[in-house]
Amino acid sequence: MVRRRPVAWWGRLRLPVGVAVGIATAAVELAFLGVTAVAVSVSAIAPPASRRVGDLIRSGAGWLVRLERHRLAGLHAGGELSVLGEVATRRQLGYLAARLLPGTLALLAYALLGIGAVLAGIVLRAVLRGELTLADALSQVTVGAVLLLLNVQALASIAALDVRLARRLLGPGSRAELTRRVQELTSSRAGVIAAVDAERQRIERDLHDGLQQRLVALGMLLGRARRARDTDRTRALLAQAHQDVQRAVEELREVAWRVYPSALDSSDLGEVLAMVARRSEVPVRIHCALPVRPDRQIETVLYFVACEALTNAAKHAAATLVAVQIEVREGWIRMRVHDDGVGGADPAGRGLSGLARRVAALDGRLTVQSPAGGPTTVLTELPCG
Repeated sequence: MVRRRPVAWWGRLRLPVGVAVGIATAAVELAFLGVTAVAVSVSAIAPPASRRVGDLIRSGAGWLVRLERHRLAGLHAGGELSVLGEVATRRQLGYLAARLLPGTLALLAYALLGIGAVLAGIVLRAVLRGELTLADALSQVTVGAVLLLLNVQALASIAALDVRLARRLLGPGSRAELTRRVQELTSSRAGVIAAVDAERQRIERDLHDGLQQRLVALGMLLGRARRARDTDRTRALLAQAHQDVQRAVEELREVAWRVYPSALDSSDLGEVLAMVARRSEVPVRIHCALPVRPDRQIETVLYFVACEALTNAAKHAAATLVAVQIEVREGWIRMRVHDDGVGGADPAGRGLSGLARRVAALDGRLTVQSPAGGPTTVLTELPCG
């Protein structure tokens, strides 16, 4: 599925539009808070109506808070504000009251902008009538441009204040955040243990089904060479045994690298992945643009993810080219592995799910996009520090 990029002009206008919409929602919230105050006062006089009033206040406050979340998520701050957890009605009412400040400031900013537009029209008419000299006109244009820039900066500051209020007043409290963090750490620890156990089982199978069988065959081959009486036959058997030893050493090195890539002790991630690319059955293009070498744990996880993606592309995807791009963006190390294969990779499979648990243990994210027919993209994001 191809995502369409937002239209360029909307990207420029969404902030002022969001601030303008915030003026209207602030007016609605002011009216709601006024009605709420009157309703609470009436319910204090007539207690039988207090429950009904409380339900209406909760419903109205929840609707307005959801409206604000969607407005901010779509126009200012990305998607994280739309998925904040539910908060108590008291906190919702406090947020709606605090929202009156950016709403009022936005109204003043747009009022000044409107006054500036009227004054600009007056100056333009005076210029067209010849009532202003060129010097006066330039001075008026300069002052107007400076005031316009200040007004634009004011709108950006109001938008930032709006987002900060939502995150502060609608976000989880310190206790809820601590509970969520403990749950994440418990889950990631269990995931790492499961991933390590699965990797041990995989290594054991490789040793038993691959290397052990090859060594048994090698022992039988050497036994045949030892019993052979023909010199040429013995030489041929020894040559075959030598080849089998070399293949066994290569398999043993691959198994050892699956446990820990020792090449990272002396080389950085880009160089190690270049060595892996040279042994790959599929052509691999690597671009590593890390300004500073990351921690060893981060390098190791990125190495394993890249190797798993390359193995899947060669064995299952019938790919003809794999591109690995590593960069730092907004405080995150991003590695994107893209192949032109047939797709169909299962994120819940043993290999990718184990890697996802390893990535999550470092507070990272692993995303797999592999529709049927391809292509496949494995995106890994890890915090820089």
